Amino acid sequence: MGSLLPPPRRFTRVWALALGIPFLAGLALLTLTPSRIEESMPNLLDLVLSAAHRLGWAALDFTRLEVLANVLVFVPVGILGFLLLPRRVWLLSLLVGPLLSLSIEAAQRIALPHRAATVTDVIANSSGATAGVAFAVLCTLVFAVRRAPQRSPRLEAS
Repeated sequence: MGSLLPPPRRFTRVWALALGIPFLAGLALLTLTPSRIEESMPNLLDLVLSAAHRLGWAALDFTRLEVLANVLVFVPVGILGFLLLPRRVWLLSLLVGPLLSLSIEAAQRIALPHRAATVTDVIANSSGATAGVAFAVLCTLVFAVRRAPQRSPRLEAS
């Protein structure tokens, strides 16, 4: 499988770090601060729900929107895990999202008791991270530059 999944270019890893560090800082602010997003941005959530209802998604309520947001927010975590881990241990990138999610939920339970630390969040976050890894693997299989196999030099008899 190593030959199917060539390592990312240095340029790709640099961009993953450059975008990943601010993303993870934002994720920490979103999940590890005392206020919940629905308390700090209630108008934004109302706008999203009303727009979804105008588009015909009448079944979308706040709970479903929260689960969908948890899935989508963790897709980049899976992509980052896949890009930044060495290729020989790329399967470990499947554990990055669930472990990060468990860490966040444990911190919320211990240090932020007014925040809701739930198993549903861990499942949604893990699903998003797994989808991110799957997307990164698919993109690697489709777009990665493959090197031609090196032929061993042989002397040919004439």
